[in-house]
Amino acid sequence: MHVLLCEDDDLIASGIVAGLNAQGLTVDRVATAGATRAILQAAHFDVLILDLGLPDEDGLKLLRQLRQNGLELPVLILTARDTVTDRVDGLQAGADDYLLKPFDLRELSARLHTLIRRAAGRSVNLIEHGSLSYDPSSRETFLAGQVVDLSRREQALLHALLHNRGRVLSSEQLKDSVYGFSDEVESNALNVHIYHLRRKLGNGIVETVRGLGYRLGPADVANTEAESP
Repeated sequence: MHVLLCEDDDLIASGIVAGLNAQGLTVDRVATAGATRAILQAAHFDVLILDLGLPDEDGLKLLRQLRQNGLELPVLILTARDTVTDRVDGLQAGADDYLLKPFDLRELSARLHTLIRRAAGRSVNLIEHGSLSYDPSSRETFLAGQVVDLSRREQALLHALLHNRGRVLSSEQLKDSVYGFSDEVESNALNVHIYHLRRKLGNGIVETVRGLGYRLGPADVANTEAESP
């Protein structure tokens, strides 16, 4: 999961980034409304965490404008504004969830996974694809009932493919799902992750669509050729 965090408090932001990174999420942080608009145009994200007290513009105004411009990204407001009116205003402005400061990182992570689950039309965290099952919240992967050890990047790649079932994703879209803006990415890094994912889960798990990108393979053939542990 690739998270965009808009938070102007450096201490709070660093804690969120470190905590979510430790749980396997990729997080990019910005501190202003202007930077949020710019980065949303430059990269793909799965969810936005939005503080309301931004230095250059009120977060609610930013959210309303983003929704008016067609942004469909799930948005979680993270703020100290704790009145019922504040929460109602946030939800009516287009937020999908509202979490008050101070907060527990475990709850924040759980709420993010819930937003992604709802966006994908699922009622449970577990994602099943043939004999493959993956739980984004626990980061556990099973193939035919057996645990498969995936690296953090491989998990992010698998999640992106499962979350976009039926869609062709370009190399850039997949890189946006796997890496943050500050990560140093070698030119062949994505191909290496795809290779390892195919080796562990079967060649059919990732289909190459020549000239366009990659997509999740059919469930009935995706997991049939994985290497034995």
